[in-house]
Amino acid sequence: MLMYCKVHFRAHWSIINSMKSNISRRDFFNVIKYFGVATLTTAAVSYYAGEFEPAWLEVTNVEVPLVRLPEAFRGFRVAHISDIHIGGWMNRSRLAHVVDVVDRQKPDLVVITGDFVIGHSWSGALDDAAEDFVEVMSSLTSTYPVLAVLGNHDHWTDSVRTRAMLARAGVQELRNDFHRLERNGEYLYIAGLDDVTEGKQEREALESRLPAKADAILLVHEPDYVERSSRNGRFLLQLSGHSHGGQVVLPFVGPPVLPRWGRKYPSGLYQVGSMWLYTSRGVGMTSPFVRFNCRPEVAVLTLNGPE
Repeated sequence: MLMYCKVHFRAHWSIINSMKSNISRRDFFNVIKYFGVATLTTAAVSYYAGEFEPAWLEVTNVEVPLVRLPEAFRGFRVAHISDIHIGGWMNRSRLAHVVDVVDRQKPDLVVITGDFVIGHSWSGALDDAAEDFVEVMSSLTSTYPVLAVLGNHDHWTDSVRTRAMLARAGVQELRNDFHRLERNGEYLYIAGLDDVTEGKQEREALESRLPAKADAILLVHEPDYVERSSRNGRFLLQLSGHSHGGQVVLPFVGPPVLPRWGRKYPSGLYQVGSMWLYTSRGVGMTSPFVRFNCRPEVAVLTLNGPE
């Protein structure tokens, strides 16, 4: 932050010096005050967005009314996290904090909707990050069932190594597959699609394998895929990530930058046709490592019947 202030101060001072001979003494000192306030404000916002907000994890509690939810699953609580991006800003201690926050919610199920790693190739640094992930995440998987799907970064780096990391940590990947939950003789299906950005999803094949009257929740990394997954009413709810909420959300404007497949439904709860969608803002980041007006989140979704 100190270096940032110095750079801005020098830039502003050069401007002030160029104006010195053209304005009155009083106006000159007013200009100095203006540039001083501007420098401090810029530095404070930069510090907040780069250091404070990215670590200010929010727990978002959401009630989701599902029309066909089996009676036994009313009140069922799902902790949803996404976009961990281990190996970038996310390190061992920050991931441990995320896991601790999830554990304190005492959910019935944990789901992770992709982008476990970061980058476009697997490096030695990711080997170390993977070890940290396995050790930290194992404490969560030893307590709760943890289901997941991959995201685009997982494929860009190395999907084989990412899958090996998840398996070692006890995270169950739903690769165009589903998992059946049972409560008091009733069933809820958690289905998962592989990454849409890379064209790895096989939704029709997955739907054909689901029991005909199965009540299912869909995990898929990219939220905008809901426009396709909601067409036939097969799923009650879709859980996604990918967008990071935009990372930077400008007041009265919204997020200036959003990724493909994450532009229409960037964060929060939406109803699309007869289906619900929740898009997580994620817990990690991609470069530039800043967040503004877009805190990282652990979403806790309580499933209930229709209101």
